[in-house]
Amino acid sequence: MNPYNILKQTQRQRVSDGNPVSILDGCDSAYRLLVLVLPQLGDFDSLEYAWWLQKYSQQLQDAKLTIRAVGIGDRASGEQFCTYTGFSPHSLFVDPTAELHRQLGLYTGLSLKVPVLSPGQNAWLNLMLMCAGLGSPGTLAEVFRGYRGDRTAPQLIADNEVVKAAPLPALKGSFFNLAGGKGFQRPFELATLRLRNMAEALGHWRTYVPNAAYLTQRGGTFLFDLEGNLLYEHRDQGILGFAANMSQPLSFLLTDFTMPQFKQENRR
Repeated sequence: MNPYNILKQTQRQRVSDGNPVSILDGCDSAYRLLVLVLPQLGDFDSLEYAWWLQKYSQQLQDAKLTIRAVGIGDRASGEQFCTYTGFSPHSLFVDPTAELHRQLGLYTGLSLKVPVLSPGQNAWLNLMLMCAGLGSPGTLAEVFRGYRGDRTAPQLIADNEVVKAAPLPALKGSFFNLAGGKGFQRPFELATLRLRNMAEALGHWRTYVPNAAYLTQRGGTFLFDLEGNLLYEHRDQGILGFAANMSQPLSFLLTDFTMPQFKQENRR
């Protein structure tokens, strides 16, 4: 079944008002509709994906892109997520048991089971193994990219911006220029942003993760046209793998809206 049909038939609790409504409520006239099916709302991928959307929010708004997102958690999880990331609570829905993820056939993550452990404890074990790269292709390479820098990625922190990522002291963006320049993702720059996200998630862990049983569940990205035809999809295969091009995660969108022709391998 086309993911659009599944999404159109799905109702979840909307974070803004707590009402159970269709995920695609108000999207009938959307020129382009981007639906993000996020993992746990306190997950590295969810927080980082939202950061990229905020970074390019003006371009996406100018392109008349409509965005909806569904994340694992409850309404309190969603409210904390929106407060931290700036994501609109009107566009965010919550799925406490990852039912939509299963309906869409998204990767559940590593699922080793130790009989003496509870479902939540098994999820923690599998999450740690995935962070080490087991059942999570590309995760370690992506972690290392965050430390070594990436000249194919844009600069992430403006020179005059101050970043607070405990336990590090407050750092000005220009500090990262010491590693050899500016205008690209500098060494330790992305790792610092991820450290900030980790501090946020751990500092509000019980809010973000009301049920630890779904820690390993991965997400997916779906882009539709006005008629509901699927233009692009990405199904996450591991932690820190929420985009086909992690150097520029929104390249499929920005290319689509700014280039005369849509040049994307995964266009359908």
